[in-house]
Amino acid sequence: MRVLLAEDEPLSRHMVTRLLEGWGYEVDVVHDGAKAMEILQASDGPRLAILDWMMPGLDGVDVCRLIRANENEEYVYVILLTAKKQKKDVVTGLESGADDYITKPFDQEELHSRVMAGQRIVELKSALAEKVEELKEALEHVKQLQGLLPICMHCKKIRDDSHTWHRLETYIEEHSGAMFSHALCDECLAKYYPEGDSTQDDLDSVDADDKDSADDSG
Repeated sequence: MRVLLAEDEPLSRHMVTRLLEGWGYEVDVVHDGAKAMEILQASDGPRLAILDWMMPGLDGVDVCRLIRANENEEYVYVILLTAKKQKKDVVTGLESGADDYITKPFDQEELHSRVMAGQRIVELKSALAEKVEELKEALEHVKQLQGLLPICMHCKKIRDDSHTWHRLETYIEEHSGAMFSHALCDECLAKYYPEGDSTQDDLDSVDADDKDSADDSG
């Protein structure tokens, strides 16, 4: 997983980079907030960022606010890394949009735990976004049977968006979870098969066979 590290202090930057790489992360390293924003706004930018609060130009809090102001982008999990330790500073950092806050000098195991927590959140949000897209596709699939369908007034075939005509049952099976079996209504039975009950018994047998075949295939 990629992690953005924005830190202007060389020693701290080098140490955190080595830790992250040792934990298996791919690290994008920048020295200021403006460069951090440039990388995070890219379509393939990291979704986890560790930002030093005090940086030239845009500081870590500024970057947090800019990230949260753009709700259309993928979620970025932000950890603020700073020497500021007062409670009001923690509140300011979190209210700016940071997800977590760790003070310098930091404990390596604590930093590792917080980064892993951020990774879990990013992965969960990514999985949720995929499920939402799948749901949208399913809803669009359902809507295809709710709009205006061109149907032939004689043979009852349905025309799709590519102007191809399909049998009614074929179209519905392809655009829903329904499956068809064949039977006769009372009117058609009397009209086309006036010989009576034996024909209906045969049709009921075919209907049952169709149902069993559908159950076996499921």
